[in-house]
Amino acid sequence: MKAASKLLKYLKPYWRLAALAPLLMLLEVTMDLLQPRMVQRIVDEGIANLDLPLVIHTGLLMCGLALIGVLGGMSNGILAEMVVQGFGADVREALFRKVQSLSFRNLDELETGHLITRLTNDVTQVQEGILLILRMLVRAPLLLIGSLVMAIVTSPQLAFLPLVLMPVELVAVVWIIGKVSPLFTAVQQKLDHLNEVMQENLAGVRVVKAFVRARHEETRFGQANQNLTTQTIQAAQTIAIIPSFMMLTMNLGIIAVLWFGGVQVTRGNMHVGQIIAFINYLIITLFSLIMVSQMTMQLARGEASARRINEVLESRPRVQDRPDAIQGFSPRGRVSFENVSFSYDGNGGEPVLKGVTFTAEPGETVALLGTTGAGKSSLVHLIPRFYDVSAGHVRIDGVDVRDIRQADLRRCIGVALQETVLFSGTIRDNIRYGRPDATDEEVIAAAKAAQAHEFIQAMPDGYDTLVGQRGANLSGGQKQRIAIARALLLKPAVLILDDSTSAVDVETEARIQDALEELMQGRTSIIIAQRISTVLNADKILVLDDGQIAAQGRHAELIGSSPIYREIYDSQLGNGVRANG
Repeated sequence: MKAASKLLKYLKPYWRLAALAPLLMLLEVTMDLLQPRMVQRIVDEGIANLDLPLVIHTGLLMCGLALIGVLGGMSNGILAEMVVQGFGADVREALFRKVQSLSFRNLDELETGHLITRLTNDVTQVQEGILLILRMLVRAPLLLIGSLVMAIVTSPQLAFLPLVLMPVELVAVVWIIGKVSPLFTAVQQKLDHLNEVMQENLAGVRVVKAFVRARHEETRFGQANQNLTTQTIQAAQTIAIIPSFMMLTMNLGIIAVLWFGGVQVTRGNMHVGQIIAFINYLIITLFSLIMVSQMTMQLARGEASARRINEVLESRPRVQDRPDAIQGFSPRGRVSFENVSFSYDGNGGEPVLKGVTFTAEPGETVALLGTTGAGKSSLVHLIPRFYDVSAGHVRIDGVDVRDIRQADLRRCIGVALQETVLFSGTIRDNIRYGRPDATDEEVIAAAKAAQAHEFIQAMPDGYDTLVGQRGANLSGGQKQRIAIARALLLKPAVLILDDSTSAVDVETEARIQDALEELMQGRTSIIIAQRISTVLNADKILVLDDGQIAAQGRHAELIGSSPIYREIYDSQLGNGVRANG
C-alpha cells in the first residue's frame, strides 16, 4: 500500500470527517453484536419459561438497538461519501495541474488516452478503496474480533470451531490476493488501450469515413474491448473463488455447530438459545472474513491505480525553470540558433536537428522550407521551449531561452501550430485565449489582420458564435485564420506560423502576408510553409534537409545556388514564373 499512502495527504482537509466516520461505525458494530445475545435471552428465558413480557421487552430492546445501529451506519456512510468525493475532486485537480505543468516530452511519454484513464477510472478505484476503509476497515475487524469473543463467551465448549475455520479461510484469502493484484494492473492497462483507440477514432472520424474504414476501426475497437473484457473476467473469476470458498466453510461450520452443539443440548450442558446465538456469531465471524477479503481485493485494485496516479504526480517536467531564471523578459525579437542539435529521445536518440545555426533579426521574416520530416516543426518548437535542445543554444536577444522563465518567454512569442486547436466557447473567446483582457477592438483588429473578420461577421452571431467541439462547425481555413488571430493578439516580439495557412486559398494567404508585413514591423516572423509562394518574399529562407540547413538566403540567391530549393520551386511554380528577389 506504499503507493496509496502517498495520496493520503489529499485526505488532510477532511480528517475530522474521516476520524468521525469510524466512530459511528463502531456504534453500529456494537449494536449488531448485541443482537444474538438478545435472541438467546428470548429463546432460553422467554420462550422456555413462557414469559411473554420478557419476550416483548427484549424484542423492543432489540428494535431500539437496531435503530441506533442503523443511524450510526447511515451517518458513517454519509460522512465517508463526503470524504471520498472531496478526496477524488482534489486528486483530479492535482493531476490536471500536474498535466498542465508537464513538458511536451512528458506528454509524449504518458499519452493522452492513458492520462484520461488516470484522471477518471484510476481515481475512482482509489476512491472506492478509501470508502471501503472508512466503512469496512473498522466494521470488519471489530465484527471479527467482537463476534469471536462473544462466541467464546456464549459457548466455550464450541469455541474451537471458529479457531479451526478461520486459519483455513485466511490462507485462501492471502493466496488469492497474491494472484489477483497483478491482474488488476493488467485490467487498467487494457482500459488505457481501449480509451486510446476510442480517442483516435473520435478525433479522426472524418478520415475513417473518407477512407471507408469503419469496419477496420470496429475491428480495432472490438479487439481492444475483447482484451479488456477477457482480462476483467479473469480477475473476476479469481475473486469469485473467495465468496464461494467462504460460503462452503461457513456451511460446514454451521453443520459442525449443530452436530456438536446438539450433542451438548441432549446431555443438558447447553441450551437451544446458546446454539442459535453461537451460530449467529459464527456467521458474523465468517462474514467478517469475507468482508476483509473483499476489502483487500478492492485495496489491491486501488493500489494498482494509486501507482499509476503517482506516476503522473511524481513526473518531473523535462523542461523546468532555473532557480535564477529571468523574469519580466521583454525582447526586441532577435532569434539565434547556435550549433543546435535536438533529439526527441534525449542525447542518446537519433537527432532530428543537427548543427543548426542561423539568426533572425527583428523585423525580418524567416521562412523554413523542406520536405516532410526535415525538422521544420521541431526547430520552431525549441524557440518557446516546448522542448530543450540536446546541444547548442537557442537565444533571444542574446539570452539563452533556458535562462528565461517559461511563462515570460512564451508571452512574447505568438504561435499558430500546425494542428489548429480551438476550444469550446465563442469565437471571441478563442481569439483572446492568450489575452483574456483584450478589448473587442483589439480582437477585431487581430481578426482583420488574419483575414477572419469578414467570415466571422457573416455568421448569425458574429464573434459570439459558439465554436463546436474541436471547431467542427468551421472549415479548415477558418480555423487556421482564427488561430493566426489568436497569435497576433499577443502582439508578440516573435511570431511563429507553423504551416498555418495550408488550408487557406492563395489570394487570402497573400492578404494575410500583406497584413503581417505591416503588423510585424520591427518584430520577427518565422514561417513554416509547404507552398513556395508563401516564402518567395521572405527576408531569409532556410532550406532544411535531414535536420540540417542545406541552404539559406533570399529567393533570388537560392534559385541559382540550391538544387533542393530549385527542385521544390520547379515542382510547384515551374521555370517560367518569376518572382521578386
